[in-house]
Amino acid sequence: MRSSPEASSAARILVVLKLVSWSVYLGSGTSGGTLAPLFTIGGGLGALIGAAAVALAPSLGVDPHISALVGMAAIFAGASHALLASVIFAFETTRQPLGLLPLLAGCSAAYLTSHLLMRHSIMTEKLARRGTIVRTEYAVDFLSQVRVDEVMSREVVSFAAYEPVVVIRAKLKAGGAGLTHQGFPVIDSDGTLLGVVTRRDIYAAEHSLETPVRRIIRRSPAVAYPDNTLREAADHMVRERVGRLPVVDREHPRKVIGIISRSDLLAAHEPRLAAAHDAERTLRIDRAP
Repeated sequence: MRSSPEASSAARILVVLKLVSWSVYLGSGTSGGTLAPLFTIGGGLGALIGAAAVALAPSLGVDPHISALVGMAAIFAGASHALLASVIFAFETTRQPLGLLPLLAGCSAAYLTSHLLMRHSIMTEKLARRGTIVRTEYAVDFLSQVRVDEVMSREVVSFAAYEPVVVIRAKLKAGGAGLTHQGFPVIDSDGTLLGVVTRRDIYAAEHSLETPVRRIIRRSPAVAYPDNTLREAADHMVRERVGRLPVVDREHPRKVIGIISRSDLLAAHEPRLAAAHDAERTLRIDRAP
């Protein structure tokens, strides 16, 4: 059944009114639906392009109905950054096998064009403008791919449990390798880990200079195992509110075999950043003299 000229004119007017109302809605910043305006505008534009193609190049065999379907799905794919969802939605709604290939082509073109021109989709643009960080890409956490024993410091500066505070203060004042940390394990005479003391604990005024360092330990130690990932170590530091973790053997959980700090977590990113820099670096051609 062919549509009358009056119906076609009314449809064109409806598309224009939808476009105006949708522009007003987006400009006002209020909440509301976007699907119906997108589908209506996309379908109308697709039908107009299809009708123009039929009038200008009838030999191409363009079907305005399929053009309207592709326009409806393509504008939604570009605005929402949902390529496959747009194709499947349009295909399941109409069940038109002839439209599957044009849908894939049109939606893919709209999706790629939108990614080049728009960083965020229409669903996340408002959140981005309000300062919310919207993640548009998914990647494996780098820290979850590196083990603790790959980056930990194996030369651990520790204090004997019987050493008085005055001796430890003298060591810290003299400085040396490994004494720049903020926390140090305290080891018993048999090599057992008793806890960790910080510079703040050592220089606290309430402690007597002759107090053994084991007396100023505030709590049981938070430790990491060598087969833990750096993500697990970082999360453990946050939970325990510490900046370093003694690394102990699983078979002997009180035997210190290393230590890992926040600086080690940051230094673990160096190979990744270096590889990314090498990949982005371009060749430079020296100018002829």
